[in-house]
Amino acid sequence: MRLDPIPHERSIMPFSLRHAPLRETEAAAAATGAPDIGILPEWNLADLYPAMDSPQYQADLAKAAADSQAFSDKYRGKLAEIAVGPDGGERLAEAVKDYEALDDLIGRIMSYAGLIHAGDTSDPKRAKFFGDTQDKMTTASSRLLFFTLEFNKLDDGVLETAMLASATLDHYRPWIEDIRREKPYQLEDRIEELFFEKATTSSAAFNRLFDETMAALRFTVDGETMSLEVVLSQMLDPRPERRKAAAEGLAATLKENERLFTLITNTLAKDKEIADRWRGFKDVADSRHLANRVEPEVVDAMVEAVREAYPRLSHRYYALKAKWFGMEQLNHWDRNAPLPRAPSRLIGWDEAKDTVLSAYAGFDPAMADIAQRFFDRNWIDAPVRAGKAPGAFAHPTVPSAHPYVLLNYQGRPRDVMTLAHELGHGVHQVLAAPQGALMAPTPLTLAETASVFGEMLTFRALLARTTDPVERQALLASKVEDMINTVVRQIAFYVFERRVHALRREGELTAEQLGEVWREVQAESLGPAVKLGPGYETYWSYIPHFIHVPFYVYAYAFGDCLVNSLYAVYQEAESGFQQKYFAMLKAGGTKHHKDLLAPFGLDASDPAFWHKGLAVIDGLIGELEAMEPAA
Repeated sequence: MRLDPIPHERSIMPFSLRHAPLRETEAAAAATGAPDIGILPEWNLADLYPAMDSPQYQADLAKAAADSQAFSDKYRGKLAEIAVGPDGGERLAEAVKDYEALDDLIGRIMSYAGLIHAGDTSDPKRAKFFGDTQDKMTTASSRLLFFTLEFNKLDDGVLETAMLASATLDHYRPWIEDIRREKPYQLEDRIEELFFEKATTSSAAFNRLFDETMAALRFTVDGETMSLEVVLSQMLDPRPERRKAAAEGLAATLKENERLFTLITNTLAKDKEIADRWRGFKDVADSRHLANRVEPEVVDAMVEAVREAYPRLSHRYYALKAKWFGMEQLNHWDRNAPLPRAPSRLIGWDEAKDTVLSAYAGFDPAMADIAQRFFDRNWIDAPVRAGKAPGAFAHPTVPSAHPYVLLNYQGRPRDVMTLAHELGHGVHQVLAAPQGALMAPTPLTLAETASVFGEMLTFRALLARTTDPVERQALLASKVEDMINTVVRQIAFYVFERRVHALRREGELTAEQLGEVWREVQAESLGPAVKLGPGYETYWSYIPHFIHVPFYVYAYAFGDCLVNSLYAVYQEAESGFQQKYFAMLKAGGTKHHKDLLAPFGLDASDPAFWHKGLAVIDGLIGELEAMEPAA
């Protein structure tokens, strides 16, 4: 998805990876256009640019082109000479600051183009605008590619001396250390430039093809035609026959398009294999681990812990749910269905807003104040619209501006939790922005911390005020299902991706092979209480994570387990937790996960850390078992 071929996510880049990738759209909600959910906000992008044809936008396009060329003329081939000069530290610092300013400018331009496109991916005018802008910014960025490559050629001792001599350069030490980690995988300059420029006609092109195709697909359910976002919501309908029809409608359209999605998947997996082979990455996920600044053994320990927990988490819960439904096995379309007596009212926008803001305020008023800005200043786009990107994301744009949130709000409880999730991202992005364009972005694993913590705050606030046994059980069940989707399901996604990328190294995969791997992996994770019926083998094809950011998915499980442990510390802390929490968010991408978690007494490299996080889900399932008569 990214144009920058270097594994890290903290350098000049386009729209693609500046936003948190879409959440699993099974967390979407009810029918679109419901009159009782209120007036939904649409974002105002004028804080970036007034319009696509505005003079300001055109001026910045020209400035990006001119300044990138001037930067290249000034510094290309000269960093080694600059570094050893008498004022080498300050001159290198000046170069980094110039680079950061260009990162912010190009990021602003591409953020605007990307958000415009996300608002309606089916609009040819917007698609052309996005594509043309991407081409121009790729050209501008290609002139800057030399900088990190050349920086990594500096002698370690010379660079350390320069940082010690210049407090300004030393300020950028976290960013410098990050790019130095990529040195072993760095290629010759001209090859890097080729990889970079060719991305627009390879990986980026297939990402765009997937997005525009998925947004244009229509699914038929009982004679009604609907978008992906809405058909997925129908699988949460209280009526089993409606859920079945939605599942069949989803499978039918995906089946009709499986050749295209199979081609996209094969092409992107091969593209990644080529890049990995040239760079020297051995494992299919090594480049993602490097980008996430997380050790492979930490990820392996997490994955092993989650897979070992399948029987006492997902298998156990779905067996309990099947019993509530009076069935030996749940159909795959019943997996996220509401409980038989669960309240079915839609939640209006104003109520959702108040629920999340009050939960945030209960933790710390400062957190609610930041979130309030998103509502007051039109930083949220909430309605479902034809052609709009599905799912939800929070896009930080650039530090000189502010984040934007995209939702597809339809009024179900899960939508409220999605709002809490994306606002958590937004708060994190606002707090980290002072670190600057190079150091504000966080690794994907830590990027999910604030979002999942925001969900947890909202859930606990709702649970505390719910006294009706049926409502309380429905709320607990919904949270358990979200946690299973966030931990168990995302690890299953990761296992699926690993198998697909490993098999792709042996040759192209057919749609049948992809479907077979999908069914095997899902059966293992969901357990014997879920029956995977005909058509389910196509469901891999609508998951955007596999396309946009390979192996991103384990970041969700990382974040959920981390937050479960973090929340336990919060509940036990007498004072000072909020200050430590805000300090963690303000750090942005300047610290490793070990350093960020140390003030809370947590260590992700300790296997006990993962068991502690999974125990929270285990405990909630136990609470539901004790409440079983209320079903």
